[in-house]
Amino acid sequence: MKIARWLAGGEVGEGFVEGDRVLAFPRGLGVADVLAGGLDAARELYSEVRGSEGPALADVTLLAPLVPASVRDFVAFEEHVEGVSAGVEGKSDVAAEWYDAPTFYFGNPHTILGPADVLHPPVTERLDFELELAVVIGGAPGVGEANLDPEAAASVIFGYTIMNDWSARDLQAREMKVRLGPAKGKDFGMSLGPWIVTADELEPYLDEEGFLAIRAEVFVNDELIGEDLVSNAGWPFPEFVAYASRNSRVVPGDVLGSGTVGNGGCLGELWGRNGSLTPPPLVEGDVVRMVVEGVGELVGEVGSAVAAPALPRARTRSRARHRSL
Repeated sequence: MKIARWLAGGEVGEGFVEGDRVLAFPRGLGVADVLAGGLDAARELYSEVRGSEGPALADVTLLAPLVPASVRDFVAFEEHVEGVSAGVEGKSDVAAEWYDAPTFYFGNPHTILGPADVLHPPVTERLDFELELAVVIGGAPGVGEANLDPEAAASVIFGYTIMNDWSARDLQAREMKVRLGPAKGKDFGMSLGPWIVTADELEPYLDEEGFLAIRAEVFVNDELIGEDLVSNAGWPFPEFVAYASRNSRVVPGDVLGSGTVGNGGCLGELWGRNGSLTPPPLVEGDVVRMVVEGVGELVGEVGSAVAAPALPRARTRSRARHRSL
């Protein structure tokens, strides 16, 4: 099953994609309701509307397939870490701690973009994309509980969508020198889409170790920049979910990105490997197209940059411990 949100005639629709048509959920249900109900309930809903009439897919504008409850983005591809560390930190290095656990940062659920949205980045000299596959959490036994094991974590994976984690590498490099972040180098836009493909659709691609052996490609202005197998991640997806739930919890509507694939999954990796800004950073008018086997195609266009109001630098303070009278 494919689940989507769309705009048609000024109205937001939510439902299934069936061939070249979209079919609204029955009884006014939305994607959030369907995710909370889980995969079995979604199958029952699909059986209710399957084969019915609906708008042509070509006649609607696809939106981001969900409004995430939260966004976590992992850094799970060793090859990506090798290249980006050279570009951002000046040396190629995979920290020994990277191998211990699938580390992630929290993204911004308030700047999610869909397939038809134009990105308006901050002022940056090093605008980049990141090709990722993301897990979407749904209702199942154990969801919302802490410390899931990988088997229980696998059961709460409702489906997958493509993620483009837009990145301003110069801003990212500055703030990570403070040993926090990424923050403003990332939180201005993250594209998701074109829809959610349910987990059962991708089961045939699972290898014997539980990794998803599907191809992922990214093009800039129709030039192939990077390609990889998602199975080159250091951990399979259930282990991402299990780690995210450690002393915490994941809930329906949470989105967990795989992190950028290797072999050119982003420009930053290639800049680090090439020792130069080759290929060049993204500029206004560039079109980034991501294709993930079994999922679909996500296209994003770069629009004009938006300058933010200036803020002063930190002021040197006296470090007095008491107010002066």
